[in-house]
Amino acid sequence: MPITEILERNCKLYGDEIALVELNPEMPEDRRTWKDYELIQPTYSSCYRREITWNVFNEKANRLANLLLSRGVGKGSKVGILLMNGIEWLPVYFGILKTGAVAVPMNFRFSSDEIEYCLNLADVSVLLFGPEFIGRIEEIADRIMKGRLLFYVGDHCPTFAESYNILSANCSSQSPAIHLTEEDDAAIYFSSGTTGFPKAILHNHQSLTHACKVEQNHHSTTHDDVFLCIPPLYHTGAKMHWMGSFLEGGKAVLLKGTKPQYILDAVSKEKCTIVWLLVPWAQDILDAIDRGEINLDDYALSQWRLMHIGAQPVPPSLIKRWKERFPNHQYDTNYGLSESIGPGCVHLGVENIDKVGAIGVPGYGWKVKIMDHGTEVKQGEVGELCVKGPGVMTCYYKDPKATADVLKDGWLYTGDVAMQDKDGFYYLVDRKKDVIITGGENLYPVQIEDFIRACPFVSDVAVIGLPDKRLGEIAAAIVQVKKGLKCTEADINRYCMGLPRYKRPRKIIFMDVPRNATGKIEKPKLRAMFSAERLVGKESGIAGR
Repeated sequence: MPITEILERNCKLYGDEIALVELNPEMPEDRRTWKDYELIQPTYSSCYRREITWNVFNEKANRLANLLLSRGVGKGSKVGILLMNGIEWLPVYFGILKTGAVAVPMNFRFSSDEIEYCLNLADVSVLLFGPEFIGRIEEIADRIMKGRLLFYVGDHCPTFAESYNILSANCSSQSPAIHLTEEDDAAIYFSSGTTGFPKAILHNHQSLTHACKVEQNHHSTTHDDVFLCIPPLYHTGAKMHWMGSFLEGGKAVLLKGTKPQYILDAVSKEKCTIVWLLVPWAQDILDAIDRGEINLDDYALSQWRLMHIGAQPVPPSLIKRWKERFPNHQYDTNYGLSESIGPGCVHLGVENIDKVGAIGVPGYGWKVKIMDHGTEVKQGEVGELCVKGPGVMTCYYKDPKATADVLKDGWLYTGDVAMQDKDGFYYLVDRKKDVIITGGENLYPVQIEDFIRACPFVSDVAVIGLPDKRLGEIAAAIVQVKKGLKCTEADINRYCMGLPRYKRPRKIIFMDVPRNATGKIEKPKLRAMFSAERLVGKESGIAGR
């Protein structure tokens, strides 16, 4: 069924119950308008808070749908979303889907040029954008307005756009009578760009609906669960994890800000039961506890039953620390990519805590195999991870060659290197493009990163390959030291004596590890920053001051 039918059902069953809560602990007082305050149900004075019911969620989606339909938007149209997380985001997304058009969420970190590129790549005819993007849109307005509608979501609409707030308020709140099927196109997501320029990934309604079922099945989500959503909604990860709650008509809390105190305060006061974290945020919480900045007794956390992590390899040392602090938590990790509608095509499972380090087993409705040069490998052998299921993308939009490279007989070739153990659990070895070949030996950066990240001095680490005349490539470790600690190159080298000699990094670089909004290490950026010549004399020193 099309995913819009789930929203209609939630209204019938839970119409007056809270669907979404927005929390923004960092919003300045002068940006909180009277209209905003009318929506606030105060629970803690320092935090800006809004909430809407399922009925209001659906009404907002219907009003936008009817506005778009009145402007000729419908099946075949592409509508862009350039908004920060907030209470408007999901009603806008579903309003687009209700017209039969394709929703095109965009990365809030895109520059003006990247915005223009992606609008053209996806054939976007309408763009909805928020106040944070006025400057970037104004830079390219003369070019992108030709044949496009620009709707501004917020107060004080700029002159080059039309006001979504005013126009949608005057449209019908009744659901438009647009017939949809699960085969209809639904959304275009852009790849994260960690391996090159973004590609446009097309999914249909079946993909989105299957994501709901996967998340609910994996985490036994019920109507009474409260999901805390922190990552950006433009990405499949955050939204698809929310969809388990969406399927059950449960409440979700959208938190702006990633400080440990913000996260624990939201869990405590909104009674959150399920929290999805990125590795750096989990690390920050544990480090804040260790430094005495957070006292867990100050928070009501007994209802918090599940912490899960995805979007990147998870170091087992982190989960060991987490279980020491939160022994009653269930834990899960999910593997996925935007081409497989985000997380869940492989998942660990809450019952498999003894297998921490693995990405897990095939997810609900998914099949998995490992291939090497056209042949499926045996257990224990390394190859490319391939997945097949109802959530595989339709194609890379307008790119048949790239589509053919990764879609073969219904199987999606992920570009990730993996192996399967004797118990049937899959382990992610590394990205195919990130493998380092040094003196004829294959080095898998994830394995080295997992080892170094367990060092008591280290907050985060990235391992990349750098050119070397003699060995072809060498491994370089970019090390981010824990706040308040000191660490030298000799300290890291001494710690790495626990690795086989050929796996030890030949270069140590101290700096913050750059990650994108979904928590993935930006390795192309690191490789571009450092060359063998530039590293001379810069790899050593004291960090963490």
